[in-house]
Amino acid sequence: MQSPNPASPPPQTEAPTGGAPGFGLIFLVLLVIAAGNTALQSVLPALGRQLHLRDISVALFFSLSALVWTFSAPYWARRSDREGRKHILLTGLIGFTVATALGAVIMLVGLRGMIPTAAFIAALALARAVFGLFGSATMPSAQAYVAARTSRVNRTDALAKLNSAFGLGTIIGPALAPFFVLPLLGLSGPLLVFAAVGLIVLILVRARLPSDHGMIDDLAATGAPASQPSVGGAPTGATAVAAAEGRGRLNWRDPRVKPFIIFGALSANAQAAASQTLGFLVIDRLHMAPEPAQRFIGIALMAGAVAALLVQWGLIQTFHLKPSALLRWGALASALGLAGVALAQDYHAIVVAFALANAGFGCTRPGFAAGCSLAVRPWEQGAVAGAVTAANGGAFILAPAIGIGLYEIDPHLPFVMSALVLAALFVYSALNRRLAVSGVDVSSARA
Repeated sequence: MQSPNPASPPPQTEAPTGGAPGFGLIFLVLLVIAAGNTALQSVLPALGRQLHLRDISVALFFSLSALVWTFSAPYWARRSDREGRKHILLTGLIGFTVATALGAVIMLVGLRGMIPTAAFIAALALARAVFGLFGSATMPSAQAYVAARTSRVNRTDALAKLNSAFGLGTIIGPALAPFFVLPLLGLSGPLLVFAAVGLIVLILVRARLPSDHGMIDDLAATGAPASQPSVGGAPTGATAVAAAEGRGRLNWRDPRVKPFIIFGALSANAQAAASQTLGFLVIDRLHMAPEPAQRFIGIALMAGAVAALLVQWGLIQTFHLKPSALLRWGALASALGLAGVALAQDYHAIVVAFALANAGFGCTRPGFAAGCSLAVRPWEQGAVAGAVTAANGGAFILAPAIGIGLYEIDPHLPFVMSALVLAALFVYSALNRRLAVSGVDVSSARA
């Protein structure tokens, strides 16, 4: 009988989608972080108007955080490949909890007029930078934890479920935020509540998430996912050498993932510019004071999140769509939705169009993540997850400021420009070979 090729990883058997040990806890981590950040996003327009800040100043709270996030996420990803994903995931949770609590205190002090406006902006931006530095550890470690325990055939579905945690969080955050705007706490209330929830989740994850200590070395030695046995029960020399030489070196310029990173970064920037501007559009279209408009902003954001969630829990799981289809048709749906927001004449039309745009983003985000994951070897999952996280986080460096700056010129511009970017990505996803065939095992040809 012919012996297996030691340079090739063994065939993978299917595992249940989302069946990685501890998947529920990892899902909960991302849900809480998304809910906390979206709650902050939903109150910031009202905060800016209440403190008489220029609209573009609000974007600065996210820009510094996003800049730090973009550079720190790959660092945490590399550490997760060496030290284990659970340890780095806990680091990210601590960063989220501390930064959110700190932001709540700063916001409370600022709303009471206890510090100058300039100092308030700088302090809140610094608190967000703390989140960018340490909170950026969560997504690459979570994605790598799940990807390393999921077969290739189920990888897209599993990462779609994981990404749906953000969708569910963006429903919960805006939905609950108005209830926590309390008389004594004001707009800082939602942040204090989500900081407390983050602490509870931190304790749960530390106690109950299965440890992956030593698993990464096993992957490097065998070239197999954690759920699979090694070839012949022993490490394969050629694969181990390749893993040792390649671990930690992967970056966005790697030809296997570069088209996905370009697509993901541009689509994330378009989404950030539009979503960060939506609150101002709702306030101005409804001609309402900031705090009463908060409920309508939350409803619009929730509608978008529900649409994305329905796609990720329904469409993708039912039809098992490949990344190539998710990228192409997601970009088209988002382009049409954002064009609809630009043309909308009333609140109802804004909500419907924004929901369509987010249904598209509900396809592109997991398609982008799964395409990158499927293009690389099992021991490179941490590194590629870091590149994905950096691309998504980098969208908040300039895009919100650009979007709000365009909004101050003309309320239609940020949505028109974002729609044009997504339309171009629709064409790019059809013409680029790697994007067009994503879902096929291209990594076997390029280790």
